[in-house]
Amino acid sequence: MKRLHFYKYQGTGNDFIMINQLEAAVLDGSETALIKRLCDRRFGIGADGLILLQPKEGYDFEMDYFNADGRRGSMCGNGARCTVAFARSLGLEQSGYYFFAPDGPHRARLSPEKEGWVEIEMSDVQEVEHGQGYFFMDTGSPHYVRFDEKLEDLNVEKEGRQIRYNERFAAAGTNVNFASAAPDFPLQVCTYERGVEAETLSCGTGVTAAAIAYTLQHQLTLKAAISIPVKTKGGLLEVRMEKKEEKYCKIWLCGPAKEVFQGHLYI
Repeated sequence: MKRLHFYKYQGTGNDFIMINQLEAAVLDGSETALIKRLCDRRFGIGADGLILLQPKEGYDFEMDYFNADGRRGSMCGNGARCTVAFARSLGLEQSGYYFFAPDGPHRARLSPEKEGWVEIEMSDVQEVEHGQGYFFMDTGSPHYVRFDEKLEDLNVEKEGRQIRYNERFAAAGTNVNFASAAPDFPLQVCTYERGVEAETLSCGTGVTAAAIAYTLQHQLTLKAAISIPVKTKGGLLEVRMEKKEEKYCKIWLCGPAKEVFQGHLYI
């Protein structure tokens, strides 16, 4: 039996179990059933996912991410922001970070003006599929974006589940985002997350996808960097980006990341 010390973090309501493995590994990622149980909100700690913070040569650290279903996941934007805040709390205090995530290398920084405000640079996005009534792209994780007039009347779990499990996406899955169609800020986004298989209060890669889709939906000309405030059910985020030819680049996902509590259990 092992004693597991854990930390709980949240970024705009997207919550994660954090485990420090910088000096010694407790989990190796093969413990699917255990991770699923730890993320269970009735029989475990409760979280949208679990993150192992561990060393990686050439980087300040590695973020190994697992969905609430216990399986290793793709990039998680809010999880990455929480990982940076977690690393800093453990003594890794520096002006900028260079870390490895499921989709590759990322840079990050903490705001000197806003306490607990973490900014991470997302991967470039070059291919955006624009179909009838939707956008589809990969922002480190696959995202389907649909604009709706009244999000408050939308059953996010029902509508999201239908898209996530339709003929096209059933096998590999996709995250599904519903965004406000109004041409004003802040952009509002609701997300159904694969791996959690439910609506979450916020999704970093989803907010990023929705912000990119917003520029296309409203045919915004990005002659310079643009900053898009985004309202989720868990709080406010900000997406900054530039566009060079057909590629979205210098994409920064910005927002709060905070420790909720910590504790230990035996596994």
